[in-house]
Amino acid sequence: MPLPSSPLLPDERLAAGAARLATRYAGHFAPETVLGLLADSYTRLAEQAGIRRHLVVLAERLTADRLDALAHARGLTSGPARVLFVCSQNAGRSQMAAALLAHRAGERVTVSSAGTHPAGEVAPHIAQALTEAGVDLADAYPKPLTEEVVQAADIVITMGCGDACPVVPGRRYLDWPVPDPDGAPIAVVRDIRDAIDAHITELLILLAP
Repeated sequence: MPLPSSPLLPDERLAAGAARLATRYAGHFAPETVLGLLADSYTRLAEQAGIRRHLVVLAERLTADRLDALAHARGLTSGPARVLFVCSQNAGRSQMAAALLAHRAGERVTVSSAGTHPAGEVAPHIAQALTEAGVDLADAYPKPLTEEVVQAADIVITMGCGDACPVVPGRRYLDWPVPDPDGAPIAVVRDIRDAIDAHITELLILLAP
């Protein structure tokens, strides 16, 4: 699909991704909407999370997630229940929770995570603790919290972000008071992982038809 010339893109390397996304979401969103979200995703990742490596690729991935969420929120698509995990940095607790739920629930649930003040990368000890449990976190990256993913979520689970987490009427909110693993030794991170997994077990019961 041809894209209009636009000053919106902050990096010319985004043009190819914009074309792919415009084609993928043709019929749901105008190319201008795709361009706007892609530019915004790039800026948020660069400025809020301080991401430098693979920034163009991650901006396209984040934009696709936001467009999927927006389509769902507007009733343009249907699918399984959507669960959003939110913490401060999206580098520890919310990443573990999202990975564990996706691993255990499979296609029964659409899972996402985000941070109110995202970090530049997922903490290495978080990936290690999940790998030990047979859960792959290789493609994970900290994501800024956006309006679309909150609006699309059926359940929003907060994990230590306090008043920074937005409240959208009609959404179900849960709070899991799990300790922050930032800087904790791996033995403590494993305990936090297991505590989150116990919450996941309860959540799966709640989500069961």
